[in-house]
Amino acid sequence: MLKDYLIVERSALPDYFLRVVEARKLLESGACAQVGEAVQRAGISRSTYYKYRDKIIEPAELNIGQKATLMLSLVHEAGSLSRVLNAISEFGANILTITQSLPIHQQAGIMLSLDLSNAKEPVERMLDALQKLEGVERVRLLAVE
Repeated sequence: MLKDYLIVERSALPDYFLRVVEARKLLESGACAQVGEAVQRAGISRSTYYKYRDKIIEPAELNIGQKATLMLSLVHEAGSLSRVLNAISEFGANILTITQSLPIHQQAGIMLSLDLSNAKEPVERMLDALQKLEGVERVRLLAVE
């Protein structure tokens, strides 16, 4: 079943896909009672909404993603990795594996596999929090299972 799906970064999608999600949220929240009103507020046609409404799903709506693989680039300084590991722990994720490369040009590459089954918040919030940590240059989600 999952072979029919792709995970695509939001910025790579055509604008109307995001507007379909917006219209669906308006309907589900009760902010709009009818499809016509929701699509008008979202700025799309009814046909676009009906064509894609069941084909666009946000990751938060799925009950998958118990494991994830992250790639991080850290500044090579004392405490950088410790801050990352503490933040992951605070989100309730468990670290399964850690692979660290030798620092080159004062940057260390870290690959983490995580168990997210007990995570307190969605993985995207954890990624945002990790990106804001001191010493973290880049965070990239490589895979979700």
